[in-house]
Amino acid sequence: MFKTNNDLMFQARKGGYAVGAFNTNDLEITQAIFKAAKEEKSPIILAVSPSAMKYAGPRNLVAMAKIATEETGVPVAVHLDHGTEFEHLVSAIQAGFSSIMYDGSKHPYEENVRLTAEAVKLGHAVGISVEGELGRLVGTEDHITVSEREASMTHPDQALDYVERTGIDALAVSIGNAHGWYKGKPELDFKRLEEIGKIVGDKALLVLHGASGIPDEDIRTAVSLGITKINIDTEIRDAFRRGVEGFMKENPDVIDPRKFLKPAIDEMYKIVSGKIKLFGSSNAATDYIAEVTGRAV
Repeated sequence: MFKTNNDLMFQARKGGYAVGAFNTNDLEITQAIFKAAKEEKSPIILAVSPSAMKYAGPRNLVAMAKIATEETGVPVAVHLDHGTEFEHLVSAIQAGFSSIMYDGSKHPYEENVRLTAEAVKLGHAVGISVEGELGRLVGTEDHITVSEREASMTHPDQALDYVERTGIDALAVSIGNAHGWYKGKPELDFKRLEEIGKIVGDKALLVLHGASGIPDEDIRTAVSLGITKINIDTEIRDAFRRGVEGFMKENPDVIDPRKFLKPAIDEMYKIVSGKIKLFGSSNAATDYIAEVTGRAV
């Protein structure tokens, strides 16, 4: 039922767009993501972190994704986001995920290579795609110097060595992107991204994490330089909070969760829909939906 990230990202490379990887933790977020995907006729990657698996249960999240996929007909990959332990990978595979990420960026380079290669063996043995990360993606709350920022970024020559020795399908790059909200305008190193793209070539697909808050023009530039998967989480969480807060402020006595969660779904839908348009993946799933559902779209 689910596609792998490879399936969706190869099509994105051919079409000159990027697929959004939208993080979910529960039913309401999943509903908002699929609503936007259906209306925009877009493929999506449903990203699930280890903490989300612990919170909601990986099988529950997969079951919700299966139902939503059947109802919408959009091509979907269910992806483990930032798995840092092999137990995360195993749990995701056992639950039915179609793609996994092993994040070994906290380890020294050689250890990252060794562990990522093992993750690739594990994923490929069951026919799913594997993403790795090279360079350290700092949080926006981290206080780092210019030299530390430079050292945390993905080095183009090392990227090729990493890709070839691990066998990963997709490479998450560090080019000045960060998790969480940015303080001021993010400064992305597009020259570095261009060099990585040229050196890695067709050996691996490229991924941009920490895209919440990156200006639209920078997103478009990243896509033009070969990024085929873009991760969005913080903006979705913020939309969830805004939806609930706004409703409760006007309706402080309401205790029915269905009533205050509906505005949250609406706000998250707006974010996901807007990102799909920005990434250029609208209508990319039209033929697939027609084939699956038997209906013209």
